[in-house]
Amino acid sequence: MRKLLMLLLAAMLLVAFVTACAAEAPPPAPAETPAPVQEATPEPDAPVAAPEETPEPEAPVEGVDMKVALVAHGPESIQFDGSFNEGAWNGILNFLSAQGLDAGTHAMFFQSHAADDDARVDVMADAITWGADILILPGFHFATSVYEAANLFPDTMFVILDAMVNFEPNPPPNVVTILYAEEQSGFLAGYAVVKEGFRDLGFMGGVAVPAVVRFGHGFLEGAELAAQELGLAAGEVTVNYHYIGGFAPDPGVVTMAGSWYAAGTEVIFMAAGRAWESALTAAEDGEDRWIVGVDVDQSAVSPRIMTSAMKALAVSVNDMLTDFANGAFRGGSDLHFDAAINGIGLPMENSHFSNFTQAQYDAIFSQLVNGAVVVSTTVTPTVAEAGLALEIITVNFIA
Repeated sequence: MRKLLMLLLAAMLLVAFVTACAAEAPPPAPAETPAPVQEATPEPDAPVAAPEETPEPEAPVEGVDMKVALVAHGPESIQFDGSFNEGAWNGILNFLSAQGLDAGTHAMFFQSHAADDDARVDVMADAITWGADILILPGFHFATSVYEAANLFPDTMFVILDAMVNFEPNPPPNVVTILYAEEQSGFLAGYAVVKEGFRDLGFMGGVAVPAVVRFGHGFLEGAELAAQELGLAAGEVTVNYHYIGGFAPDPGVVTMAGSWYAAGTEVIFMAAGRAWESALTAAEDGEDRWIVGVDVDQSAVSPRIMTSAMKALAVSVNDMLTDFANGAFRGGSDLHFDAAINGIGLPMENSHFSNFTQAQYDAIFSQLVNGAVVVSTTVTPTVAEAGLALEIITVNFIA
């Protein structure tokens, strides 16, 4: 009996021990439910920006001390023209400001006293006598004289804008030439105004030199593509097209532009230097008359500037001066500023479009960048000779 009691007591102690251990053990944690996966929302593509007129400042180059001259090709080519020269001058000012250099002592504007190569070489020599280390030469007019000046002054650097100078087989190591894709910039302007709703257009070029012709032909091709996309009928878009014979303000331009507007022209693209001032006079003399500016964003001049076919003048000049300051001047090079490097464009943020959108602009700009749209670079005296395959728009070429 005693033995049986001992066995029962042992069994009871064992049960109590097991129960106690079970009570101390924490309950198993419930299985965690994985958090739902948040799929990243893709960021929208940034809108295409116009060429910067005030580029991001470059880091100052230690110890840089240089003088820069902007040289105009003739007496009518002024410094503050609201267009080509002024865009180049702004590039000089941007550079000097970033370097902490005083523009009053480190930059100078020089103007040729005559519109010929001998006078241009003379004024370049004047700039070098003043102390210029590098000369900025805006315009195709320097295409011949720069070669002579570069050989006369091999220690001075030259940057010529809007000209491709054939120096082969021995390009001077102290000259850089820069071209801009005017055909693409003009194309965007033509495309935009037709998408906006304009059907009666005008183009006035200064002289039928390559840069101006590319602007004009691009304008026509842009208008043609927009008309095709809109499903317009042949002849529904018309363009008066004329080279006025110069780049200065002219009463004759006021008269012609006024007659175009009176006959129904809604917008005129002025690729003619300061002659835009004359067209603007006519535009401001009536209602619903518009101008497309050229070279730089001219929107601040007048609310009649619908948009501007821009070139990255300030950026390209700033780049060349920065190269020189860093001892990396690209002498002997022919450089091309096009859509692929944001070298051309429209200032969408300052344009007066109601129907043409940023999204439409971005889409057509990307097609220029990726080559889906190719604009002709053919330079011919007349539009008909260029073979632009214009099926919808009608061009009234005025000799």
